[in-house]
This record gives sequence, C-alpha cells and structure tokens, in this order.
Amino acid sequence: MYKYIITPLLLCCLATSAMAANDVELQPGHPDRYVVVKGDTLWGISGKFLKDPWKWPEVWNMNREQIKNPHLIYPGDVVVLDTTNGTPHLSLLRETVTLQPDVIVEPLEKEAVPTIAPNIIEPFLSRPLIIERNALEDAPAIIAGPDNRVALSAGTRIYVDQIEEADGRLWHIYRPNKALVDPITQEMLGIEALYLGDARVTRFGEPATAMISRAKEEIFVQDKLVVAPDTIQTSFVPHAPENEIEGRIMSIYGGVAEAGAKTIVSINKGASDGLEQGHVLSINRAGEWVSRDPKNKRTEEKFRMKEFKYKDVDPLEAKPQTEEESRREYDPEKDPANDPNLVKLPDERIGLLMIFRTFDRVAYGLIMQASEPVNTLDIVKTP
Repeated sequence: MYKYIITPLLLCCLATSAMAANDVELQPGHPDRYVVVKGDTLWGISGKFLKDPWKWPEVWNMNREQIKNPHLIYPGDVVVLDTTNGTPHLSLLRETVTLQPDVIVEPLEKEAVPTIAPNIIEPFLSRPLIIERNALEDAPAIIAGPDNRVALSAGTRIYVDQIEEADGRLWHIYRPNKALVDPITQEMLGIEALYLGDARVTRFGEPATAMISRAKEEIFVQDKLVVAPDTIQTSFVPHAPENEIEGRIMSIYGGVAEAGAKTIVSINKGASDGLEQGHVLSINRAGEWVSRDPKNKRTEEKFRMKEFKYKDVDPLEAKPQTEEESRREYDPEKDPANDPNLVKLPDERIGLLMIFRTFDRVAYGLIMQASEPVNTLDIVKTP
C-alpha cells in the first residue's frame, strides 16, 4: 500500500541577510506541484516555479547551513507550491511504502537530482587545476617510462620519483600551462595547469611505479602528479551572494569567441572574494560612453577597454615577458570619466552565471541564461 506524507524539505528560517520571501516572483502559469523525473536539474525545477531560480532557498526557508548541505531531491518526489498565507512556500511530497509482514521490498537505487547537468561541468569539477606560481615544483614527477619512450599513453607503465602508500593510489597528471591574468589590474591570479590524464599507483616507494589509466593528451617525463580527490561535491543550491561581488569574465572555454547558455567561463573572483559553489551572478554588458552632443566630433571616439591578450608567458615563472608588455596604458585625457561632454549609458543585464568551482582568486561558472552573446570582459556581479 502506498501513501504520501508531506515533509517540509527544510525547516529553519532564511539567513537574515537574504531577501524576504514576499519579493519572490512566480512564473506565469506555474504548476501547483511537479513530479521530479530522471534528467531533471535543481535549476530547471526551480525555473518552473520562480522567475529568478537563484531565489530557490527563500521559498524553502533555507538557512545558510542548509544551503551548503542541502537535502537531496530524487526522481519520483513531488515538489508542492503553497501560497495560502500570501507568500510562496515549497515543500516535498515523498512517496513511502508500508511493508506487510513477510514482504521484503528492495527499491531501485535512485540518483539525486543534480544542481546543473553533470555532463557539462564534470571535466571542470576535478580539473583543470588552478595553482599558485611554482606550486607544482614539489609535486611527484614522472622520471621515466618503458624503453626510454618520449611520449607516454594510456596503458603505459611509468616511474614516479616518490609516492608513499599514505598518499593514495589514484592521481591526476598535470603540466603547467596558461597564466591567468586579471584583465583589469594585469595581476597574476594563478596558473591553469593542463590536465593530461590519470594514473594508478601499483608500487609505492622511491621510485614508485604507476600505470597510466587515461591519457587525454600526450604525457611526457617531468609531467607532474596531483592526488585525485576522494569525493567531488555536485550537490549545491543556487543562491545569490550575501555580499556585493563584481568581477569580469576572463576566458571562454570551447574555443569560441562568444559564449551562450551552457558554456563554461572563468572569472577573476574566487573564494577569497566570498564566492562559493552555487552562487548566481548576473552577466552585464558595460554601457558605452557617448557624446552628450552628437555634433561634437571631438567626443565621437568612444572609450573601450580592450581585451587583454596574453603575451608569451612562461607558466613556470608565471609572469609576462616584460612589465611594459603586461601594463595597460592609461591616459587620463582619454578617460571618459574626465570628459564632461561624455555620458555613460547604463550597464545592461544579458544573462546569468552559476559558480560551480572556486579557487582562491579564480572561479569557474556555467552560463545558465543569455539573451545575447557573452564576451570576455563582460561584467559579473551580485544580481
């Protein structure tokens, strides 16, 4: 016999810094209840009820601890919307089974609904790796392969200078790659290490022996090993930052010049700036400076910030070739803020970005919505 019991998914009040629930706008034609199915995402379910999906915690009455460690939602669960008291509130109908004597029921194992599609962000959950300059110097290194091979591939035995049993068996293989430079300040934020593949240790010691279990690219002697994380957090709740955060998109992944929905980007803000997994930021196109008087030809030239182009950078040194190459020229006379004949048009929101992995000063995000193409140097900030 089956029955439904209504259980509030989360019980505590929302943190005092969050917006009040009566500010939450519901989608026109929203459902009163929704049955969760395989393939759903938390963002998608939220969007069925709310105009602003990142306000999900408010209609569940979630506090900060519950945002960090949310209850899981599974296929078959029923999300119910209640507006009887004038403010929207969501709860969960979860099917339970009453067992009869001498009857054993073994339900199929269910996978919890992810926040965003895991196939899109999976490669970025454990790789690439953002490191401080020279941080890989002390990491275990490949010192040899079989028969003095230069290029190493999957299924190849390798020798590593030293790995002890306490260090673990599963490792990622990396090579220092691209220096990440703040496009505004030109400050070095870190190095993006290139993920090359995976290795499994078969014998510990000095040297240690390992087998390359996966090779995404050719692997060479002196490439570095970083221990693979035991678990990767994929369950987090979309929510707005508590503080005002503003940054810029540094790079777009996938070899494209412009980005749209479901594209991964990096931004020049990270955990040290207060960013965490699940934070949703608006993407804004900076307003142009235009002449107050269109007939004034002197002010027809608009000031634009040019995208910073990486120079030939040695990722091990993690700095541009020269200070002059890395410095963006600044001429006060050309700064539009100092020209009374110019006026800045307002910034316009063009999309939403969800942060799914953070480092100290850099973060990766997935573009969730985009009304027009997203470019590097577009502004991201607290919505």
